[in-house]
Amino acid sequence: MKRVVNFSAGPATLPLEVLQQVQAELLDWQGSGMSVMEMSHRGKEFMSIAAAAEADLREVAGIPANYKVLFLQGGATGQFSFIPMNLLRGKTGVDFVLTGDWGKKAAKEAARHATVNVAATSADAKFTQVPDRASWKLDPNAAYVHVTSNETIHGVEFAADPDTGAVPLVADMSSNILSRPFDVSKYGLIYAGAQKNIGPAGLTIVVVRDDLIGQAAPLTPGIFDYQQMADSESMLNTPPCFAWYVSGLVFKWIKANGGLAGVGERNAAKAKLLYDYIDSQDFYRNPVAKADRSRMNVPFTLANAELDAEFLKGAKAADLDGLKGHRSVGGMRASIYNAMPIEGVQQLVDYMKEFARTRA
Repeated sequence: MKRVVNFSAGPATLPLEVLQQVQAELLDWQGSGMSVMEMSHRGKEFMSIAAAAEADLREVAGIPANYKVLFLQGGATGQFSFIPMNLLRGKTGVDFVLTGDWGKKAAKEAARHATVNVAATSADAKFTQVPDRASWKLDPNAAYVHVTSNETIHGVEFAADPDTGAVPLVADMSSNILSRPFDVSKYGLIYAGAQKNIGPAGLTIVVVRDDLIGQAAPLTPGIFDYQQMADSESMLNTPPCFAWYVSGLVFKWIKANGGLAGVGERNAAKAKLLYDYIDSQDFYRNPVAKADRSRMNVPFTLANAELDAEFLKGAKAADLDGLKGHRSVGGMRASIYNAMPIEGVQQLVDYMKEFARTRA
């Protein structure tokens, strides 16, 4: 069996132990005589899988009892519309703090449902930093304030949970959820596509405070209505069962590996290893302000962009995959999510050193 070191931004690498358990249970889940892919989502077997996954996620993330946990479809992009449908609650305006392309896309979609106020943006700095909190021009009457806690493309991350006062804070955590301890109670709603730090593509996690749901816009379809989905335990329609199951195994993997505190320490060490090397020389460069650098997605450029293709070809030959930067920014990007071992980051650094030595 050949396994590459997978730096893809998503779908991304999964813990090897989880993949091995999935393999072992693929044809016969715990003596049931069937695969999870074949189970009725309302059968006792899958209901037990679903309940365990939610319980483990609540434990790992410290989710308070007054928050609903929903296992949905449609990706984080679907939530760009579902959130204003559910959270406007009679209000007409929403605030956005923009730190990259995903925040821009969320704001554009929200504008179909509400008046969007860009309370702060780092566009003038080419999205290489988080706008200083003192510069935010928040509307106290906004239905919510939306942030993207980690911008996958630009490699910009909020270092701490933002404070938005009495206005509910909504965060797209798709690319840094469960990567370190965080305070769920600071947020009104958290959402994340699973395919980066949680599990396979096809599942979206929504964690939402009880008092914010139950007032969806009149034309909101039932499967987009958080209250209806909560009342049906995320089974108003057939859910993404297999992705839910694998995600549950990842939650158990996190628990067995020190919880979010342990995961956070390892992620900090991986990021430091890579950033320290980038900062130590001139052949590679990371453009993001040091205080706002992502620990999950590390974009970098070569001093000579004409060497990009050669760098990627050599990386592929060295079994280092998924390093091409997003088409909107170019260069390279190493996504080092929870499941990426520090040995994989060291292999990348070693390759970068050798490439620079022979091409400088």
